[in-house]
Amino acid sequence: MKNIVITGAAKGIGKACVNYFLNNGDNVIALDIDKTALSELSLENAQLSMFNCDVSNSKNVKETIQKAIESVGEIDVLINNAGIQRYSTITETTEEEWDLVMNVNLKSAFLCAKYTIPSMLKKGKGVVVNVSSVQAFITQQKVAPYTTSKTAMLGLTRSIAVDYAPNIRCVAVCPGTVDTPMLRNAIKESDNPEKVYQECIDMHLTKRICPPEEVAALIGFLASDNAGSITGQSFRVDGGLGIHIGGN
Repeated sequence: MKNIVITGAAKGIGKACVNYFLNNGDNVIALDIDKTALSELSLENAQLSMFNCDVSNSKNVKETIQKAIESVGEIDVLINNAGIQRYSTITETTEEEWDLVMNVNLKSAFLCAKYTIPSMLKKGKGVVVNVSSVQAFITQQKVAPYTTSKTAMLGLTRSIAVDYAPNIRCVAVCPGTVDTPMLRNAIKESDNPEKVYQECIDMHLTKRICPPEEVAALIGFLASDNAGSITGQSFRVDGGLGIHIGGN
């Protein structure tokens, strides 16, 4: 049994991770800023602890991690999953929007690692999994803040892996299109949601949109002792997105 901290735990990939690790018999510490969605996670499971937490706020993160440690013990695994998307170019992006995306997507991973790694070091081992994106490698139009934050996650991953070896491993998981509330909400903003959804399917060699449970399964493996020699690397779960240039 391990103690697993998951950020952005109330929806999408985070929620799938909660279910995966609970089914694995682990203690799960679920962090999310959305109180309502977080409350809906409650399965009356003694191994699930839920904390309303703004993971971009240093004081909030420090206090929450301390409460989690007091509740279940030292941390074994941190999954930095919290993230948001904003659609704009550099010239269209306001400074406030830029800071918001960087704080939620990148600063949160720094803060959560900062306050959980000392706990891992006390145990003598631990794993940090950063949820980045396929857009750390290839980029759509008008996602400047998002793709910048997700690319920076790869650098953070390498730094943690190098600085805290051999006791702590750190890896990045980079999903393509995943069937999450964030995707559904983004599609709703288009003039033709059905067409956009089909375009999302067609972009992938697998001709399907990845369910969050598949991403959670990969995260579960990478966080396990069976992946003990894997560190500093990034893993794309993207249905082949970006490796096919088309044409005959």
